Amino acid sequence: MEFRVLGPVEARRDDTRLPLTGTKIHTVLATLLLARGRVVSVDRLSRLLWGWEPPATMNSQIYTYISRLRKQFGDSVTIVRRQPGYALDPKDSWIDAVEYERLDRLGRQALAARRYERASALLHRALELWRGMPLANTTDFLVEAEVPQWEESWANTLECRIEADLAVGGHQELVPELTRLVAAYPLRERLRVHLMTALSWASRQADALAVYRDCVTMLREELGVDPGPELREVHRQILDGVLRDPPTRPVEPAPTGAPTVRREGAPTMLPADSTDFTGRLEPLAEVINELRRVPTPLGRTRHHRVLITGMPGIGKSALAVRAAHLLRGDFPDGQLYADLAGPGAEPKKPAEVLRVFLRSLGVSQRAMPATLDERVQVYRGLLDERRLVVVLDNAASEPQVRPLLPNGAHCRTIITSRTPLSALEGVGLVRLGRLTRAEGLALLTALVGPARVAAEPDAAAALVELCDRLPLALRICGARLAARPQWRLARMLARMAPEQHRLDALRSGGLDIREHLRSSYVALPPVARHHLRQLALLPELQWTTARAAGVLRTDERQSEEVLEELVDARLLELTGAHDDHQLSYRFTPLVRLFVREQAVKGVVVGSGRP
Repeated sequence: MEFRVLGPVEARRDDTRLPLTGTKIHTVLATLLLARGRVVSVDRLSRLLWGWEPPATMNSQIYTYISRLRKQFGDSVTIVRRQPGYALDPKDSWIDAVEYERLDRLGRQALAARRYERASALLHRALELWRGMPLANTTDFLVEAEVPQWEESWANTLECRIEADLAVGGHQELVPELTRLVAAYPLRERLRVHLMTALSWASRQADALAVYRDCVTMLREELGVDPGPELREVHRQILDGVLRDPPTRPVEPAPTGAPTVRREGAPTMLPADSTDFTGRLEPLAEVINELRRVPTPLGRTRHHRVLITGMPGIGKSALAVRAAHLLRGDFPDGQLYADLAGPGAEPKKPAEVLRVFLRSLGVSQRAMPATLDERVQVYRGLLDERRLVVVLDNAASEPQVRPLLPNGAHCRTIITSRTPLSALEGVGLVRLGRLTRAEGLALLTALVGPARVAAEPDAAAALVELCDRLPLALRICGARLAARPQWRLARMLARMAPEQHRLDALRSGGLDIREHLRSSYVALPPVARHHLRQLALLPELQWTTARAAGVLRTDERQSEEVLEELVDARLLELTGAHDDHQLSYRFTPLVRLFVREQAVKGVVVGSGRP
């Protein structure tokens, strides 16, 4: 069997297209294929078929579509009922999306290894699998949910293919294609980088500089931002004459035996990179420079490990995943990823995380060590000589993280945690604060579109502030607006303006700002939760240690210890010191709203306190 989703959804047997009619059945098939063998719940199928208004006969209609697919595919494919939905096992079927991702991965690896001809060939083959807009004959609900990430993947593959074509001397032929692409995708700066490079190598430096000027004008007028560092660097190189001539075509390294096989079979566990990642240039550069061990001006020691810390919803995970994706070329033996937060209140156990890591590194279930210590030993032995990135997301404590740290000198680790995990040795600390106003506005623009922000600039700016410039809150706000294109931004602003309704407004699908804050709140000891509720009832947002001591009925030394515990939990911010050396602290508005809810409702998890 062959299945195609990179265009209209099709199922073929022996090069003959099977007769599937109607958008609904194509939607069910595509959803099951894209799940890669995982169970798709009936509720998700319903939302992708009918949106939020399913018919009363939803279950029977879904069963009918499944039955029709089973009848068409026979024994070639298995579709099983497994609570809470259905799962499709394609067996040995060919799926164009899977083949595309394989070719794209191999092409990027070849590009990172400077095997440019191989990279160009692989990436051309990957792009040739596309037959138009993915999922073209499915429902609008599925298109809205899935197509944006596939279009972003296509654009990234295209940019890598052009980079490879430039490296093998194709700059003259690329200029017309790049000119067309820049006009079609004016906000993709990497395409402009490639166009400026191709024009400069074609002895058209003036045209290359004009491309840069047009970009600066567009970004400042439409988004109020400046070009990114890569575009600015190419502009500087053109002005300095560095990019006047194309580089000498490199001799590609000859493929070797075992290392090449190992690298092409390397684990790739990273989640998909965010398509609308915005801002964070300084902390992103700090993470990458730390792990690449770029020398510092003052000779500060660089580390093999980086810990990204900050309050709930601040964007720690997105930054870690973006950095790991950007580092893939430096670490060709793969990427390991684990979300260390468990499904409930309990964090994942290191032994279970190591079992998943070892399986992805090729250890069979039969050879799996039984104890934690044995798994740590095998894990570190396998990574000893490899160049690999490990991402440990949402870490709860040092004991959870420590067994998962590789010892190899060539490996790098990115950890995210709401607490600083100060007992971990040899870790570079990156603290994330809230977005700047410009970054918050740029993120909202990326989510809802520049036209809507330009039409209501004051409402957009007010929404950014009501979201506390928190990436998670802005994503929820943007997701709600993107799902309701008929809404004006002022309507969302009116919903969020009353404090008693703001947290309710910041909930969309599986994203809920209240639940993110609750997880940090519940992790506090009962006494700390009690103190936090007392402080939230203060009329002012910001106060000193002495003021807190009066509310908590403690002396200033004890008050400061309480406040520091809450700062470490990222539920308070330390804002500075006064002339009398009194430290000053504050709530962010959304945290304060949440904690006041707990104080008013008397909702305390795991405590008998009122």
